[in-house]
Amino acid sequence: MKKILLPALMVFLLSGLSFAQQTASAEKDFFSTDQVHALKLTFNQQDWPYLLDSLRIQGDGYLLANIEIDGQLYENVGIRYRGSKSFRTGSKRNAFNIKLNYINKNQNHQGYKKIKLSNALRDPSLLREVMGYEVVGNYLPTPKAGYTNLSINNDNYGLFIAIEPVDKVFLKKHYGEAKGTLIKAASTLPDKMSKNCKNKIYAALEYEKDITCYMGNFEMNSEAGWDDLIELTDVLNNRPADIEKVLNVDRTLWMLAFNNAIANLSSYTGQNSQNFYLYKDQYGQFNPIVWDLNLAFGSFKNTGIGSDLDLKKLQTMDPLLHMDNPTKPLISQLLKKAEYKKIYLDHIRTIIYDHFVNGEYEARAQELQTMIRNSFINDPNKFYTTAEFDGSLSQTTGKRSKIPGIVELMSKRARFLKKHAELAIFPPEVDEVRLTQREKFSTKEIKDFQFVVTVKNRANRVKLFYRHNSALPYQSVYLADDGKHNDQAAGDKVFGITVKPTDGHDTLEYYFQTENAKASGFYPRNYMYEPGMTSLKELNK
Repeated sequence: MKKILLPALMVFLLSGLSFAQQTASAEKDFFSTDQVHALKLTFNQQDWPYLLDSLRIQGDGYLLANIEIDGQLYENVGIRYRGSKSFRTGSKRNAFNIKLNYINKNQNHQGYKKIKLSNALRDPSLLREVMGYEVVGNYLPTPKAGYTNLSINNDNYGLFIAIEPVDKVFLKKHYGEAKGTLIKAASTLPDKMSKNCKNKIYAALEYEKDITCYMGNFEMNSEAGWDDLIELTDVLNNRPADIEKVLNVDRTLWMLAFNNAIANLSSYTGQNSQNFYLYKDQYGQFNPIVWDLNLAFGSFKNTGIGSDLDLKKLQTMDPLLHMDNPTKPLISQLLKKAEYKKIYLDHIRTIIYDHFVNGEYEARAQELQTMIRNSFINDPNKFYTTAEFDGSLSQTTGKRSKIPGIVELMSKRARFLKKHAELAIFPPEVDEVRLTQREKFSTKEIKDFQFVVTVKNRANRVKLFYRHNSALPYQSVYLADDGKHNDQAAGDKVFGITVKPTDGHDTLEYYFQTENAKASGFYPRNYMYEPGMTSLKELNK
């Protein structure tokens, strides 16, 4: 039977998008980053600042207002200040929660029912959240972020970062449903914890027997799920061989790689093990979701080991930070496994080469700052001067906080990581993927998917990940190089495998993991969103 090279058909997976989001594609998405959007809030009460302060301090309610979003009016929305550490009574720079469906449960803008506004605390560039979410969004389900000018009762309140919330709309878009356990790492600890609890472990996912210890370190954002979280920590700490049953390990390694690559230490990787969600999907696996990136790119500097890192230490921070730290089990337990360690390092390598080694991030930073510069200059309540904004890429801002310039940090960090001994060795590469196709004029149909994969750079193992449609989880199987699986001669670095369709399926999405003693890699590189695709119909043409 003739074998031919079948090009991988690369398509972006849009499964799970709501009807409202699809029909809204003709208008500009509110979180698009090619313009500064406009929000206009109108309160009937003249003492609304005092009322919002009171709600933030004393209660959980919302204050009613009307809002215009890019000129579109919505009435009776709920407004309150966000529970961020930057909240100050009487401030005109507090962050906001906006609940469009507070009264009318069906009210939404382009499918979004809530909007978060960030005040860009400790970010003179106003880039950290927008660029951080853009980078990690290439590899994980991630909230979107953009810019908006905010006015309240016709007064200019300034330039804010608008962030998509992690809510049911987000979960349905990325996971196809929203019924699972959703947990958020707590941003602050309670005043008192039980004496049975470990001291100040935050949301590090250490195992504890007392359920109240978890309640102090995490926020439950679904109706139930504490038992799910306890099971996760039990498996992670006590039965790590079973971790893939309860955790999407690859996505977790992407999150950890992202945190380390860009020195995002206001995260699990930093002192307080914070600013992430965990969502348990319909297949029983928890998935990490990155959150709150305004202190990324080294604005927060403490790893939880010793004092704050200075600029040089941020630039040269160990890519294997916490690998031997038992108080960070999500890192130390996962990286104990050689395969996971190699995948994690490959993810760091991918991030820095995709965005930083080539200087793409600097061009993007300049593009965004050019777009928002006038809005920043006209912001009457901004935290930083125009001179600090203009210098925020190339120089450190502040004598106490010492917020590094993004380019100042990442130019040397990218070079450091590129040359690091753990990252300088490139993984094996897929050279060619062939699928058996029906021979011309043959009446014998192809009824299964027969792969032959040629690799270079001394691959020892090749693993196929496959599923029959995007709603299903991937299955995995190792290819053979024994001369018995349609793979030519044994030991020639040509690998073969046959996948038989099940349940009437005739399509296949797939990607490959290559591995040798030193490194691991993936093909296609953007396998998370653009896997290879084929079908029996295609093979039988």
